[in-house]
Amino acid sequence: MTKLDETLTMLKDLTDAKGIPGNEREPRQVMEKYIAPYADKIEYDNLGSLIAEKVGDANGPKIMVAGHLDEVGFMISKIDDKGFLSFQTVGGWWSQVMLAQRVTIVTRKGETITGVIGSKPPHILSPDARKKPVDIKEMFIDIGASSKEEAMSWGVMPGDMVVPYFEFSVMNNEKLLLAKAWDNRIGCAIAIDVLKNLQGQDHPNIVYGVGNVQEEVGLRGAKTSTAKINPDIGFAVDVGIAGDTPGISPKESTSKMGDGPQIVLFDASMVSHKGLRDFVVDTAEENNIPYQFETIAGGGTDAGSMHISLNGVPCLSIGVATRYIHSHAGILHRDDYENTVKLIVEVIKKLDRDTVNNITFN
Repeated sequence: MTKLDETLTMLKDLTDAKGIPGNEREPRQVMEKYIAPYADKIEYDNLGSLIAEKVGDANGPKIMVAGHLDEVGFMISKIDDKGFLSFQTVGGWWSQVMLAQRVTIVTRKGETITGVIGSKPPHILSPDARKKPVDIKEMFIDIGASSKEEAMSWGVMPGDMVVPYFEFSVMNNEKLLLAKAWDNRIGCAIAIDVLKNLQGQDHPNIVYGVGNVQEEVGLRGAKTSTAKINPDIGFAVDVGIAGDTPGISPKESTSKMGDGPQIVLFDASMVSHKGLRDFVVDTAEENNIPYQFETIAGGGTDAGSMHISLNGVPCLSIGVATRYIHSHAGILHRDDYENTVKLIVEVIKKLDRDTVNNITFN
């Protein structure tokens, strides 16, 4: 097994943490542990988003760099008489990646119970039914309980959080990292490392490293954190589609892991701010930082809420190309993560008041 360095240890701690929308306490505690040494102040909004402030120039513009703490998962909705658990998806799931997967139920007391997502076996289905994906409504979670009473005696209750079970791994190509919840603990890690890399550096602004809550259910935490910060410029850092696996055509995605941060031109939640986008691209080219453009017709990021908060905030979404998002495990490239940090740091060092004013009306 690869020995984990300081960065990999942080990434493991972040992705191993369990936190679906509305249940982000554990990843928030991990993020706070890692970002606190580089922040002048840590605050929260009333939904639970973490806001770490680092002051360069107290009179300078406010720059928001936001990941989101939550991951897609499930919530227990009912326990039947035989001890099987019905569940509700929380965030977007594709039914074909769910069956027979191991999950972790987190009880009210914080204890964990292992389960597996089950359904009828194919042996008793009709030939036509075998060809069709199983509807999520027909799935259940088996925790090995023999009755409703036994399941409840173990602390399981409707409303309990369920997360995919998966352990962080470094692959044979040590640049490739395999884990659950890259969407979007990688954005939280980038926010941490941006503040870390600004230590001892002059920057003409106030930087906010943010871990938003409830992104996967409608970009909700970004609304409240943006209202609290009142930023002049906003960056949402999230995963993006990696188009480098079999079956994906160039029309669907041209992004490749390892080719640099994705500059998202538009997605379903936002058209990126042209002045800010051009400024970031120019900064990448000046510093020889690789980048790639991406468009995502069927998804959005926290920038979708951030840019229409208050009286409008110039925003850009920057992505890390990731395979198999919204499943039990994703893969991303360490170089993309590090180059995203480098790019945002170089951008922040240039964002003084005059530059921000120029960008805003470009």
